[in-house]
Amino acid sequence: MKIAFVTDDGKTISQHFGRARFYEVITVENGQVVGREQREKLGHAHFAGAHDNHSQHRHEHHGHEAGHGFDVASQDRHSRMAQAIADCQYLVAGGMGAGAYASLRQAGITPIVTDYSLIDEAVQAHMAGNLKDHTEYLH
Repeated sequence: MKIAFVTDDGKTISQHFGRARFYEVITVENGQVVGREQREKLGHAHFAGAHDNHSQHRHEHHGHEAGHGFDVASQDRHSRMAQAIADCQYLVAGGMGAGAYASLRQAGITPIVTDYSLIDEAVQAHMAGNLKDHTEYLH
């Protein structure tokens, strides 16, 4: 199984999926970590100029219970961000938008929003079956 973590330094879990610079991909087999690699990650900075006008964005989704990031342009960006981890079963982040969460699920990757800050601790928790998905942290 492969678990991707959003990170800026390879050690800590980024608090924001869209802003993180890298994916740290951990390969687990038979309850043991057998591989670790860092992959480049597209993020908000890569899409500069392509973002929706924020006031227009709020207007379009005013009252949308699921949160922001469900418009076609956002879903395309999320899909492009997920391409680098298409071989992973899980993506762990400290926070993300509801649209990104839905896009990852649609791509066949199970997103997990965690309150762990260290990747190694979160890996151990996941292997023990104790990594809780805090969907209340979605925005």
